[in-house]
Amino acid sequence: MTKFQIHTITYQTSIGTLVLGEFNGQLCCCDWKNRKLFEQIQKRIQSYTKADFIEKSTDFLSNVTQQLDAYFNRELTTFDISLFFAGTEFQKQVWNELIKIPYGQTTTYLSLSKKLNNESAIRAVASANGANAISIIVPCHRVIGSDGNLVGYAGGLYAKKKLLEIEQFFAQPELF
Repeated sequence: MTKFQIHTITYQTSIGTLVLGEFNGQLCCCDWKNRKLFEQIQKRIQSYTKADFIEKSTDFLSNVTQQLDAYFNRELTTFDISLFFAGTEFQKQVWNELIKIPYGQTTTYLSLSKKLNNESAIRAVASANGANAISIIVPCHRVIGSDGNLVGYAGGLYAKKKLLEIEQFFAQPELF
């Protein structure tokens, strides 16, 4: 048994259920419970933290739910939550770039690749985007196809569309 713990709670939204996880005062998980790779992502988080998942509410997770409530009520556009990224250095670079996409704006995988100075890494960028375990707060939903279409999202395209509607999205693929 490990001595480290990831405290988790479930958070119900109007578009699906999220599992929130806190590791040492940082959010390591805000992931869609219904996603196909949910268990794989959870195992990756465990391998990076060397921690066990324990269902337990904390003050930190209460703060996260308050901020998510405000986001879903269109009262919050920027999260103030300490994050723990469980991933490779490349994945962390992509996730840090995702955080820079302004609320209500979108970008493409190609644009993200260019911002990372590696235009040929478009597939790797898409893969890292899909491996994001901190949905909404690390806004991978703001990444769309180069043709302006909604493509791939861990919570499903319905959830992606609803999140972009919350942010009053108006089909403009290259704003960021």
